[in-house]
Amino acid sequence: MINIDDIEAARRRIADRVRRTPVMPLTQIKSPPPDGARVTLKLECLQVTGSFKARGAMNRLLGTPPDQLRAGIVTASGGNHGLAVARTAFAAGVPAVVFVPSNVSPAKVAKMKAWNARVEIVGDEWSKSNEAALEYAARTGAIYFHPFADPLVVAGQGTLGLEVLEDLPDMDAILVAIGGGGLIAGLSTAIRARRPSVRIIGIEPVGSPTLKASIDAGHVVTLDAVTSRVPTMSCRRTDEHVFETVRRNVDEIVLVTDDEMEEASRWLWFEMGVAADLSGAASLAALRRGVPGLTGAKHVCALVCGAGAEGTG
Repeated sequence: MINIDDIEAARRRIADRVRRTPVMPLTQIKSPPPDGARVTLKLECLQVTGSFKARGAMNRLLGTPPDQLRAGIVTASGGNHGLAVARTAFAAGVPAVVFVPSNVSPAKVAKMKAWNARVEIVGDEWSKSNEAALEYAARTGAIYFHPFADPLVVAGQGTLGLEVLEDLPDMDAILVAIGGGGLIAGLSTAIRARRPSVRIIGIEPVGSPTLKASIDAGHVVTLDAVTSRVPTMSCRRTDEHVFETVRRNVDEIVLVTDDEMEEASRWLWFEMGVAADLSGAASLAALRRGVPGLTGAKHVCALVCGAGAEGTG
């Protein structure tokens, strides 16, 4: 799908359009996770628009001929990609339409509109919103920005992997939330190219185990139903190329419940003052429960990939 050269090119392309987000050691806390490893948070929740999605959307924009943007940009999103596309379209001076499912965060809808995007609520999960986005693109000529199956988007997300490797030179394991799989596909490509010994562990919701079900089956499967209430991590089917990348690069995929992610979001706010949405708290949900694949790890990076107020109430 992509290689390390694509990710390096993406980093050069988007360098002055996104933030290099900070890392923070998980120290001075009341209730530490059970594993004894040193843990560092990568605070991608402080990225432009509040998530890593800004990287991929901006790389997609800058890798697209301007004449293809005349009719605007359209996408489907559980929230974070839509926000990134809204901001990207605003920067390009073209209209954006974002199709979202009914369980999208109202706060994220408000932020998309603040970036001048038009938001359409269609269906109760991402695949139905995506059908509407594709139909809109075919009817209007708007260019469609896929949230996870586009090589330029995946390469943009991979720039996050390069940052983590540079900021944490002794990291030996990383925990990464999975929705459609674009983030872990890009990030794992960067890590396997630069430091192949690092253990890469993905986290999915029990109610949307898209990649785990596919890997267990040995081929891409379509889930019969998605029951997770986390729209940014809900996807009935991944992309074939994403699947092959994840199957090749990722050591393990673990499942966490929505309640565990919600509790981890509250824990992050209490312990660290970090406002993470449920996808952003997924790595901590797994860490707090315990991950067998981390046995023996000495320095774990927990990626906080998205911002939100879910844990602050």
